[in-house]
Amino acid sequence: MRDFRARPSLGAAATVLLACLPGGPADPSAGVNVTAADVASVLLVAVAFAMLVTAPGAARLPVRALALAPVAGAVTVATLASPDMAASLPGHLRYLQVFVLVPLAVLVTVRDRADVLIVGGALVGAAGVQGAVGCVQALTGTGASYAGERVRAVGTFGAPDVMGMATLVSYGVIILLAAGLMLRGRRRAGVLAGAALLCVPLALSLSRGAWLALAGAAVVVLFLHSRVLAARVVLLGVVAAIVLAVGPGIGPDVLGQRLTSLTTTVSQPDQSVRDRYRLWAAAVDMWLDHPVTGAGPRRFAQLRDTYAPIELSAGSDTDDPVNGFQRRPLLSPHNLYLLVLSELGLLGLCSFGLFLGSMAWWAARGIAPVAAGLLAWQLITFVQGDIGGPTTLVMAVVLGLVLSLVARPGVLATGDALRPGLARGAVR
Repeated sequence: MRDFRARPSLGAAATVLLACLPGGPADPSAGVNVTAADVASVLLVAVAFAMLVTAPGAARLPVRALALAPVAGAVTVATLASPDMAASLPGHLRYLQVFVLVPLAVLVTVRDRADVLIVGGALVGAAGVQGAVGCVQALTGTGASYAGERVRAVGTFGAPDVMGMATLVSYGVIILLAAGLMLRGRRRAGVLAGAALLCVPLALSLSRGAWLALAGAAVVVLFLHSRVLAARVVLLGVVAAIVLAVGPGIGPDVLGQRLTSLTTTVSQPDQSVRDRYRLWAAAVDMWLDHPVTGAGPRRFAQLRDTYAPIELSAGSDTDDPVNGFQRRPLLSPHNLYLLVLSELGLLGLCSFGLFLGSMAWWAARGIAPVAAGLLAWQLITFVQGDIGGPTTLVMAVVLGLVLSLVARPGVLATGDALRPGLARGAVR
């Protein structure tokens, strides 16, 4: 208890680790599902509030915390303007939890380099465990089903949340990559080797979106460290992409097919991609009918069938040894920007753009590779995903960590490990 009082950032680390606990068989028809991570996040917010009230000097918020205010305001206005306020209230609470309260609590509790290492260490540790479990699943055929075989690595999250393991592993790779570039000698080699090892379970996750997002985030991290190195890596990546696109089959059949499909998502989309395009169109049509404040939080699922074309599939099929075969309804557009646009309108999209754009600007100007890399991954993956599943709270903690790094630029100044670029002299 004394350690927790001295380091309240342990609450953020606990939220990350508890989100990884394996649950029982998932029920697609279940409503609100309160998890251990939700409880931990509530306690984290309570501790942060107590710190602000009882020790206003020690826990004073930086001015940049005001970037959260437009999000809170837009979500509240959209809820009040919702045609079905009762249905929107749970969504209102969820938006506030994920994009305002938990990030703000992390900002309050992450006060110095030790706190950053606690939260970052929890993310890397969780990534390592999830990656190990995922590798075992892929090798033993006990993962989620893909093309009729249970070879997809999903960690402890199971088929209902196929992006869970890929999300955590991606966070781990970015943190280790950014940290490794700031180190020297054997420590650099060891940390970068860890990042490379985590790329194995990421590949076995068969998550195209996570692959693309990690590639973009890695370029951002490398660019902030060295523009020359970033240019070389991009050139190498282009060559590798050409080889994969025109060359013979590479690697295991399933992985090779998944890599090849990256080049055909527009010209020859598979069923999942076609359904995603239809959900995007439904979200846009929903926004056109509610342009300013949207249809209301959590109302996309309620109104989906009114706007979606008849060709949309009834659901997505999932299968794994724990949950068995399930058909899960498609209840979101799988694009955070379009989800916000449809449910919160232009007011909501502008508020989110201000929040995320401000952090991106501060991270780039402050030469903060860890913050910039994590945020870049999140911004890219938001194009093909939105909130939902156990890792949503992990994402909230990550947003809070990014905000901590850019709102308090000196938070890492007490040590050289992870130091953000050693100021502008590191860009060459």
